[in-house]
Amino acid sequence: MSLIELTGQTTVLRVARIAEYGYFLTDGYDDVLLHISETEQVYEIDEEVEVFLYPDSHGRLSASAKKPPISIGQYGWVKVKEAAPGIGVFLDVGTKKDILLGEDDLPVHRNVWPDSGDMLYVTLKVDKNFLLYAKLATDPVIQSISTKADRSVFNKNVQGHIYRTAKVGSWIYTIEGYKGFIHESQRPKEPRLGERVEGRVIDVKEDGTVNVSLLERKEAVLDQDAERIYDYLLSRNGAMPYSDKSMPEDIQERFKLSKAAFKRAMGKLMKDGRVYQEGSWTYKKE
Repeated sequence: MSLIELTGQTTVLRVARIAEYGYFLTDGYDDVLLHISETEQVYEIDEEVEVFLYPDSHGRLSASAKKPPISIGQYGWVKVKEAAPGIGVFLDVGTKKDILLGEDDLPVHRNVWPDSGDMLYVTLKVDKNFLLYAKLATDPVIQSISTKADRSVFNKNVQGHIYRTAKVGSWIYTIEGYKGFIHESQRPKEPRLGERVEGRVIDVKEDGTVNVSLLERKEAVLDQDAERIYDYLLSRNGAMPYSDKSMPEDIQERFKLSKAAFKRAMGKLMKDGRVYQEGSWTYKKE
């Protein structure tokens, strides 16, 4: 097998020649350059070196002693370096040359493409010209590395990265190793592919996968609504012409809340002893 057929893989080669800018390695038939920027060690003639083979920016086969977290057939988490509209996103795999995840393998909508710093679970693939590209992990691949969740994680907070996204929902792989699904109704907006998100487990399936919600817990939302109303009350010196008797459209226009949400928030403020109502007005309680 020639060296070029090992593109995207790790192999052991022997130092054949030393140059000012690196080392020429050989398998006895073909030579390849290990540039000094691709290693932190000094080698001697005939010394064996384990290297990763990849095409450089000119398409020439090159070697790196910095072993990437992925190779042909081996998956790993890699960081997104930058997005290139019309081309795809470039991934940092540790070599001088970043690896491209092509536009055809990314979501249709550009606003959910991975951004710099996002993490993707990918492997490498090589085309007929021996050029390297990244390939996203499929659902069965994620399933193969997943841990089954039990009922003890119900309602617990989890964090993880989005590994697949669509209009109907997003799929997440959590730090704990759980495979989960986020229904479109359980996300305030569609997260990016590769984005790290935090949510809570709202269901544990029989197969050990989980359903996750990215929406804030009801208590937190209630607190926010109550504080919004209270801040408005304070801005009016402790008196406002809104109460449980106000019209729904008036509440919506002023607070951007439904009447039901407004009443829940007002109920909390009154229970906490912060306000009281008289007629159609609400007052700050001294």
